Amino acid sequence: MRSLSFLSMEYIFLLMSILSQCLKFGSGTAAVVHAGNGDGVQPLSKIAIHKAVYALHENASVKAHPLVLGTKGGDSDWVTVEIECPKPSEDDWIAVFSPENFSSSICQPSDDMEQFPHICSAPIKYKYANDSDADYKKTGKSSLKFQLINQREDFSFALFSGGLSDPKLVAVSNVISFANPKAPLYPRLSQGKSWNEMTVTWASGYNVIEAVPFVEWGMKGESQTRSPAGTLTFHQNDMCAPPARTVGWRDPGFIHTSFLKDLWPSSVYTYKLGHKLVDGSFVWSKSYSFKSSPYPGQDSLQRVVIFGDMGKAERDGSNEYSNYQPGSLNTTDQLIKDLKNIDIVFHIGDITYANGYISQWDQFTSQVERIASTVPYMIASGNHERDAPNSGSFYDGNDSGGECGVVAETMFYVPAENRAKFWYSTDYGMFHFCIADSEHDWREGSEQYKFIEKCLASADRRKQPWLIFVAHRVLGYSSSYWKDASFGEPMGRESLQGLWQKYKVDIAFFGHIHNYERTCPVYQGQCMHVGKSHYSGIVNGTIHVVVGGGGSHLSGFGPTQTSWSLYKDSDFGFVKLTAYNHSSLLFEYKKSSDGNVYDSFTISRDYRDVLACVHDGCEPTTLGS
Repeated sequence: MRSLSFLSMEYIFLLMSILSQCLKFGSGTAAVVHAGNGDGVQPLSKIAIHKAVYALHENASVKAHPLVLGTKGGDSDWVTVEIECPKPSEDDWIAVFSPENFSSSICQPSDDMEQFPHICSAPIKYKYANDSDADYKKTGKSSLKFQLINQREDFSFALFSGGLSDPKLVAVSNVISFANPKAPLYPRLSQGKSWNEMTVTWASGYNVIEAVPFVEWGMKGESQTRSPAGTLTFHQNDMCAPPARTVGWRDPGFIHTSFLKDLWPSSVYTYKLGHKLVDGSFVWSKSYSFKSSPYPGQDSLQRVVIFGDMGKAERDGSNEYSNYQPGSLNTTDQLIKDLKNIDIVFHIGDITYANGYISQWDQFTSQVERIASTVPYMIASGNHERDAPNSGSFYDGNDSGGECGVVAETMFYVPAENRAKFWYSTDYGMFHFCIADSEHDWREGSEQYKFIEKCLASADRRKQPWLIFVAHRVLGYSSSYWKDASFGEPMGRESLQGLWQKYKVDIAFFGHIHNYERTCPVYQGQCMHVGKSHYSGIVNGTIHVVVGGGGSHLSGFGPTQTSWSLYKDSDFGFVKLTAYNHSSLLFEYKKSSDGNVYDSFTISRDYRDVLACVHDGCEPTTLGS
């Protein structure tokens, strides 16, 4: 049947070419924006795919090989694409489509479009035809290499002329596929709702009526057990706006989550993903391992990595537009390089920058698999995950591209009471983390404000001396974030700094601004401690850290020199916290380019220092004896 796909598509395109070529797809879809370097435009949104027209040329050809990928069990493979075009142009480009049939026959009715277009699905990646051959315009021949990951469907390649803004389909390749397209892939770990629970989430092509998902796991070297997994997915009509509802839509397959319970503290476990088919046979993933969490308050070496705004990038050089996510791979690779010295990772919002192009979530989970399959990969919600018009988000833009939180909360597990409200707490040994959702109301009196206070108040500081607050948008301090006369989100500090002071939060982390900045221990705009490299004694003021340089285009700093800002760096990087014991904490800012430390400080103190009275942070006393 696959051999007929190109002929049937050719026939469909011929019929469709008679129709109008001026097709509307809803506001915000595939907008062509000629913006400068670092503007953050999703590369796939540059493609006006809804305007594509049929222009097949009998002497043009696209050939892809090998025909079958992953024959050695891998979940990624390299493909060579040979192009011949009788009328080559500088703006010719090759699109990768998956599913391979991208004709109008697969278009679903939608309120967001007036008519069916010729092509209703954006490609998953692209390259210009002259990417690896500067003589393409002269010879009409080129050979390109793409790295593809298993995304549950077949692939085809299409040659377009007319550039990204006025695409004309010239030729379509043969179909290629993975040997096992439905295989369980890209596991990501997360802390469960209790300290001794680990969750494993992964994607596959198997619905529960085809196969039962589970995880086979156990302490390393000992007998293994099996735990069932729940299965979720989402649909096109779950999306809130274009492009997620239109050209950006791609079926996500099935998302499975298993809960591994009653873990022994700080112990190494092995696991693999499994699906039992209806015929009784099994499909297995490769084997993985992780180290379970320490008991809350356990006195041992504990290492935490925190960053935001990483996004994804392509190792084959595809999808490059204005250096969209230039630091993403560097950050990923540095974490992999140091993985033996990392216990847990927090990616605090703006995860993939898919912006409504659903295929990019698979690409991201593949990129971070070596990290997320080994240590808990905890996420927070950012504007590029949640914000969509009239969807209940605190901000009414469409930074999520219509995803409105659905994709993030399905693709990644977090131990929230309601995953649609992305706030939660989690413990890791001597650390207590309060993760806020800056895309929902956090002001005093709101549901989330009550959660934040409860989370901060619940920390047993004798057992967990290191209290950490996390949110995506800068609810604290940033020299870059001058907005409505506030160096941070308007109303942010006004609403929350009283809680940070009252409960003596050590460090507050934020993303959103794509750089690094560290403040002194600050309260109400005033430094409460002198010094830059070491803090000891009473906890008076919270250190605010912007760590949004995970990989997306960088942000500069404003002209105002603020008294509370101690270190600034407009570069890609991440923070690593190392708790040696209940009295000693090391903070390090590392650049993604080389993994070296460029800013650091230490905190040393005793339990009595946490209990001590500070300004606006005193427990009530009585004169009674």
